[in-house]
Amino acid sequence: MRQFVVVGHDVPTDPEGVSLSDIPGAGRLDLLCRCVATGVFLSHGIREDVRVHLVCADELTVTFDAARLRHLHPDERNVAARVRDALAAREEAIGHMPADVSPGVDLRRMGLEGTLDRIAADGTLVHLHEDGDPLVEADRPDDPIFVLSDHNDFTADETSLLAAVCDRRVRVGPERIHADHAVSIVHNWLDTDGY
Repeated sequence: MRQFVVVGHDVPTDPEGVSLSDIPGAGRLDLLCRCVATGVFLSHGIREDVRVHLVCADELTVTFDAARLRHLHPDERNVAARVRDALAAREEAIGHMPADVSPGVDLRRMGLEGTLDRIAADGTLVHLHEDGDPLVEADRPDDPIFVLSDHNDFTADETSLLAAVCDRRVRVGPERIHADHAVSIVHNWLDTDGY
């Protein structure tokens, strides 16, 4: 199983804040949607061993479980509509019990720390960061859980949390790139067992 935790700092937690006509205007939700599409889709199929967790404003987490996904398409608008549906179901999420939004899409009332606590036992936590060790020199982790940020840097609190809980800190290359591109590079690295 591969998992990606993408922190969306400015994504609204109210479905009214998500306009399908202006997805970038919803806290750069477009970038998070591309992370979902890159994370779960292949050219003519779906990766069934992937989960993508979108942490929205450190309050809510929308999870896309590729093994259970139905009727999701790789375009930003379709993914954004699922995120909006998830945010609309937030009242159904009680404590850490998820709201079942649609097949393969769940919403939990938890931020980054709660999400990492919940999934940490599933594998190896890997912090993707420009100051990490080069990915090409790293050993392939068992059941990796990659944690990365949107267009913003991690906050000081998030950085401290990740330093305490992550097993590794790696970078995908010498340049800063979009989060969805980092997801693609990580998939390729895992698919090819390194370079």
